[in-house]
Amino acid sequence: MLYPKKNPVAKWIFKAYVNWLVGKEFHEYIYNAVKVDKDKSILLIANHFSFWDGLILFCLNDKLFKKNFHVMILQDTAQKIGALRYGGAFSVDKSSRSMLESLDYAAQLLNDPGNLVLMFPQGRLFSNFVSRVKFEKGIIKLIEKAGNNCRIIFAATFIQYLKHKKPSVTVYLKQEDDTYAGKNITDLQNNYQLHYDRSKQQQTEIDIK
Repeated sequence: MLYPKKNPVAKWIFKAYVNWLVGKEFHEYIYNAVKVDKDKSILLIANHFSFWDGLILFCLNDKLFKKNFHVMILQDTAQKIGALRYGGAFSVDKSSRSMLESLDYAAQLLNDPGNLVLMFPQGRLFSNFVSRVKFEKGIIKLIEKAGNNCRIIFAATFIQYLKHKKPSVTVYLKQEDDTYAGKNITDLQNNYQLHYDRSKQQQTEIDIK
């Protein structure tokens, strides 16, 4: 697997560039606040529909969570866009035994309350308004490894063009009370689906003035 790069100067440049890029490309960035526990790391579970997903949530971390950001991305992506590793990206190869190494690394990160790990459990890109969200099994294995060290937060992100030339991005957040330790992936997936459905309903009811 490929680990994050730890060059402080390159990391600062990456952060400044991503915040500028997201601010430039989107008319409005909307999110709801959730309580942040300084004594717990965050496992951020999100839908995956575009190139922008990780960058949007990278900025959200900078605005709200203020943790050390990490995200699991595919090995091919990490090799093609090496700069992402300055932003905390580390790779996973789902066709290799090294996938366990990636999950172990993510669990180690979650041992530190100063860290946030972003996961896209769908495993690949789907439509922004897909009806059903299906998770791959790696996420529940990570939760088992992390135990009670982290808070799980659901994020459902939607992008829409309304009356402006640039799109607006809305991130709906929900902090889970359940750690899901010892449970199966169906419980996690069903609860995320409920959050996703409610968020999508809110998104379609936006009042355009």
